[in-house]
Amino acid sequence: MKVLLVNGGPHKEGCTFTALSEVAKTLTEEGIENEIFWIGNKPIAGCIACKMCAKMGECVFKDVVSEFVEKAKEVDGFVFGSPVHYAGATGAMTSFMDRVFYSASQTGKSDRFLLKPAASVISARRAGTTATFDQMNKYFGITQMPIISSRYWNMVHGQTPEEVKRDEEGMQIMRILGRNMAYYLKCIQVGKEKGISLPKQEKVTFTNFIK
Repeated sequence: MKVLLVNGGPHKEGCTFTALSEVAKTLTEEGIENEIFWIGNKPIAGCIACKMCAKMGECVFKDVVSEFVEKAKEVDGFVFGSPVHYAGATGAMTSFMDRVFYSASQTGKSDRFLLKPAASVISARRAGTTATFDQMNKYFGITQMPIISSRYWNMVHGQTPEEVKRDEEGMQIMRILGRNMAYYLKCIQVGKEKGISLPKQEKVTFTNFIK
């Protein structure tokens, strides 16, 4: 079993990385393999709604999104982390998430995420965390991914990694999140061993408010 933790912060070893590292450490203690995947600090193009992914089988832009989607098929759970920029996820992380999940739905690769547990982790100096937490969780809800929680919303506070480490409650929340994720993955594994299969999937019905 493996969890891929996505660092959406512009600093490779910044505050978001510090929070994710606490989750990763706990996962390791629970016997769950893990990897922290940094989206980098180069510009990430947003989705341009060209729908070429439906024809090509992947997003038309070849960048860190393509690299991540390929990795996704080999893992069992996800943690997506982002700092707060103007009460929301960073522009790069928003572009990343938009393209990851839209292209997966359009190319028939949603099985790389289907019913795999996911969680979001938010870091901030002070505020905007709950709005960002809500934004990130919506990607999982629309992709049939069980959302893993902790004993409080998954957030840490601090302006530097050192300050984040001093956020005792935030660090505890990260550890509990790691244990909860590990527990859920182990339950899924037992289910598979008992022959419990994934729910039957229906063909998606699209409607709008005009017809």
